[in-house]
Amino acid sequence: MRLTFLGHVGFHVETEHGSVLCDPWFTPAYFGSWFPFPRNDDLDPADFAAPDFLYVSHLHRDHFDPEFLARHVRKDVRVLLPDFPTPFLERELRDLGFRHFVRTRNGERHDVDGLEVAIMAMTAPADGPLGDSAIVIGDGRTRLFDQNDARPGDPAAVHALGPFDAHVVQFSGAIWYPIVYDLPHPQRARLAREKRANQMARARRYIEWVKAPNVFPCAGPPCFLDEALFAYNDLHGDPENIFPDQTVFLDELARAGIDTGRLVVPGSVVELDGERCTVTHPSPDAARRPFAEKEAYLREYQRDWAGWLASEVASWSHGRRDLLGELAAWFEPLVARAPITSAGIAGAVVIDVGDEAIAVDFVEGRVRPWRPGEPYVYKVDVDRRLVESLVERHVEDWVNSLFLSCRFVAHRPGPFNEYVMTFFKALSEERIDYVEACHREARAADEWFERDGWRIERWCPHRQADLTRFGEIDGGVLTCSLHHWRFDLATGRCLTSDDRRLRCERLGPPG
Repeated sequence: MRLTFLGHVGFHVETEHGSVLCDPWFTPAYFGSWFPFPRNDDLDPADFAAPDFLYVSHLHRDHFDPEFLARHVRKDVRVLLPDFPTPFLERELRDLGFRHFVRTRNGERHDVDGLEVAIMAMTAPADGPLGDSAIVIGDGRTRLFDQNDARPGDPAAVHALGPFDAHVVQFSGAIWYPIVYDLPHPQRARLAREKRANQMARARRYIEWVKAPNVFPCAGPPCFLDEALFAYNDLHGDPENIFPDQTVFLDELARAGIDTGRLVVPGSVVELDGERCTVTHPSPDAARRPFAEKEAYLREYQRDWAGWLASEVASWSHGRRDLLGELAAWFEPLVARAPITSAGIAGAVVIDVGDEAIAVDFVEGRVRPWRPGEPYVYKVDVDRRLVESLVERHVEDWVNSLFLSCRFVAHRPGPFNEYVMTFFKALSEERIDYVEACHREARAADEWFERDGWRIERWCPHRQADLTRFGEIDGGVLTCSLHHWRFDLATGRCLTSDDRRLRCERLGPPG
């Protein structure tokens, strides 16, 4: 098996049974804020534009690049489609001209002309833009687990598809928290240090239970070339930066006694034969300079893309729209269809565009002007042009556009509320109906386990991780080690967020 790394988490996988193009990303994403790092704009698309199969893990724009797919990839390839209950990924690919789909079943092995394929689909509303996935590719001698940035909660389901010779895993930030929050510097710095440490610790835990002899840290970080965002780049291994690069994580693995990590940069070729692995970089400088001379490297990258970035900014809306009226017409019917989501938010989300502040009120069920001093659950201060662009384009997922852009300032008087983020990635009737159905189904789940004198629901209320494997109890507090959410067992109260509760009860004495 041969892997050519294309940047971020893109790979061209070649086997004797066919080739698979996985998650190619070349076009800067999220209003021009995210760029691939290290840069991949010198790769020739002709080298990988005619694969036998195409795999797109999910619709985040650093995985699904419609401009690149439309321009470069042959439309007669067969698309390996995750078993999502929603049609959004297939619909987007069909709109680009792809017509041949191989439909997989979640977590099951498929023989596709001799190629072993299995796709794990994550389908909770919190997963990606209503879905994420990971793929297993095997050729009879070598088996690759490309986890990208999916977060499977059940190790047994992954182990059932192994053993694995190679593992691709996310390790770096793909989030705006806490860097955009209006917090005192000491608090924001502490939260950022925790975020950086937690995301690398999570990746390390996945590596430890996948147990592949070759690990490729990928799916981040992006880099930021807009001068307004340039400070988000981790130039000097800053412990308060949530975007550590590959070398930082490889050093972290080495400190933990893990020597299976392998560095790849765009153009690196990986030859795998079972556990045996060789990595050939396009040049010694390509594997050194992006990390050893990062600021100079990024400044050169910035100069080369300055014209593109200026055109991107110029494309943002310059019209004066009736934002209050248009958002009311759009959002109010969705709020009415979403009683569980609305109850989970239980307050106002405020969009402040400078000369106007608009409250999406999930208690009253309407969109109205916000009056300074009124309470809110979440507030964003954002350039009016960006919101107008979202309205003009009728973007149904603001998480996969505005929020991941980091082009706003956030205010949150209370803890994280996942219902807010789920609502803003579900801005259509079809999407919000799916979200509500998932919430109803989750409330009906009734699996329990017993530990340390407690009877506890099995699946974490946060992201449904298996607490029989990831739950740790200490001093009457259960911590889900997968995402570090904490619950007080005496009350079931979530100590991390007010919008979750753990069902649990103390067991009586035996007899």
